[in-house]
Amino acid sequence: MASPSPPPATSTTFTILLILISFEVFSSKAASTDAEALLKFKGSLEMSNDVLGNWAAGSSPCTGDKANWVGILCEKGNVWGLKLENMGLKGHIDVESLEGVPQLRSISLMKNDFDGSLPDVKRLGALKSLYLSGNHFSGDIPGDKFSSMLSLKKVHLAQNHLEGQIPWSLAELPRLLELRLEGNHFSGQIPNFAQKTLKVFNVSGNEQLRGSIPRAFSNFDPSSFTGLHCLCGKPLDNPCTTSKMPSIASIIMVSIAVTAALLAIGAGIVILSRRNQSSSNEENPAHSKSPNASASSPAIGSRSPDRGSSHGSGAGKRAAESAKLSFVRDDTERFDLSDLLKANAEILGSGCFGSSYKAALTNGPVMVVKRFKQMNNVDREEFQEHMRRIGRLKHPNLLPLVAYYYKKEEKLLITNYVEKGSLAVQLHGHQAVGQPAIDWPSRLKIIKGVAKGLRYLYAELPSLITPHGHLKSSNVLLKANFEPLLSDYGLIPVVNQEHAQEQMVAYKSPEYTQLGRITKKTDVWSFGMLIFEILTGKFPANFLHQSKSGGDEENLASWVKSIPEKEWIGQVLDKDMGPTKNSDGEITKLLKIAIACCESDFEKRMDLREVVEKIEELKEKDGDEDFYSSYASEADIRSSRGLSDELNFAI
Repeated sequence: MASPSPPPATSTTFTILLILISFEVFSSKAASTDAEALLKFKGSLEMSNDVLGNWAAGSSPCTGDKANWVGILCEKGNVWGLKLENMGLKGHIDVESLEGVPQLRSISLMKNDFDGSLPDVKRLGALKSLYLSGNHFSGDIPGDKFSSMLSLKKVHLAQNHLEGQIPWSLAELPRLLELRLEGNHFSGQIPNFAQKTLKVFNVSGNEQLRGSIPRAFSNFDPSSFTGLHCLCGKPLDNPCTTSKMPSIASIIMVSIAVTAALLAIGAGIVILSRRNQSSSNEENPAHSKSPNASASSPAIGSRSPDRGSSHGSGAGKRAAESAKLSFVRDDTERFDLSDLLKANAEILGSGCFGSSYKAALTNGPVMVVKRFKQMNNVDREEFQEHMRRIGRLKHPNLLPLVAYYYKKEEKLLITNYVEKGSLAVQLHGHQAVGQPAIDWPSRLKIIKGVAKGLRYLYAELPSLITPHGHLKSSNVLLKANFEPLLSDYGLIPVVNQEHAQEQMVAYKSPEYTQLGRITKKTDVWSFGMLIFEILTGKFPANFLHQSKSGGDEENLASWVKSIPEKEWIGQVLDKDMGPTKNSDGEITKLLKIAIACCESDFEKRMDLREVVEKIEELKEKDGDEDFYSSYASEADIRSSRGLSDELNFAI
């Protein structure tokens, strides 16, 4: 029987030819895409000479595994790495253009002249290696800078000028192998790195790091922590004591002791001076009360020690009063400054205006002491009156002020300690502190509580243009049941204006950046940004940068508005929030409220009363009411009647 004939050779050859042609077309297209993106990236750089001269239009970066352009690493015709080291490069690192290189996995820009903030590398989610050591990058790094970069294995940021806390998102990278941060100015505690994959870690030279070294590094070489005298635990020969931190006396009260000592010295000088005067009078009869005065008749000089003693007692009394805590509430347990001085202190963090300390009083409550150095333009009477005013406030969603200490150079504000910590930590660092993510019902509860707290502040502090003025997630503390407590409210009147304008949230609002003023609706803008942060899980600060066109500042609101509404649930919401089944409609309503709060034209922005009313209508599950159409109609009515019944605005 004849064997079956093979398929025609021409057919097999044609199939192979089609595959080869398709592969060549795909490779050519990929190479063209890589070239365009890299040339755009080159355009953002500055260089003293054309070190990237062979990066030219019309040529291909790669041919197979061979690189045709300097500083390019290739694999199968694709660009997978940039190695542009020690080339004198500076300027803007255009991360957006690098998103057009889809196979890019490694970037090295070491030993160049780049400065400013770190680039937004989180946009390159597939990156495996990032080498930026030996530049001039500076400033704080947002905690979530590296979140979602699940493939990142090597991060080298050594020998820059970076400061603030080490980003917690680095401790959450599941595949991290190497982390080099030496030669910077990082401060605070080292996050709890627990990756078993981590082989290289170095933070030497960051002299402001303090606290215990995480257990994951107990077997590392001690050279990883060279020069860090405030760290304790293995691998250093500096065991951690039972006291977590030095006493508050050694941290924040040295100036008080110095003041008291100076007053005592001054009193002593007066006493000695009067005693010398007394001795002189007794030796010189001309200064006696009477030439015939008897020994039992006291001379004026003999009373000097008594008057001097009285003077010294008065100085001591004034010193004691100057070092005295002033309580502003009657419903709190009293304690003395000496009790505070004896307490063990733990640094909770460093904010815009100073540091916060947790102080556990012996046989007493746990307090938080905040230092403020940016209030030295306020006189004692004005400061005391304002603190008494704040102390009278009482609401379930306000963290009450307990006491304060006044000194010209710095002030201390004392509040109760809230165990669960800040909303910022729970939103952005819950994994690092071993807490589950906040679910949708709890986030809605937090937003409603913040709204109620703001409404109360507006009612009780009507004379303040912005009754809160510094609303952000780190100033929202959470009780165990997720009931929020607002903190750092009402401080604008007592903060030096130059510092307030640099650091307080109110002065980041559109009306201030555009018109140089804050209004009665500035807190509403801050609240809108907070709602976006709660729902998206993103730091607003990451979105506050000047647009390339030089227009208005971009922010979370503009980012949300740039995404089609039907895609909000899938693209905008924080993935850590978990399932939101049967709640999509309510979440959409809340996002629209936030957009209305963040309207850049404050005259068109909802006022606080409207915001609170709309938020109180929201439910955990979808309802039947057509919320947004009702809001739109109200907005139209308000627009048609003008500003006659709006709140008065003040510069």
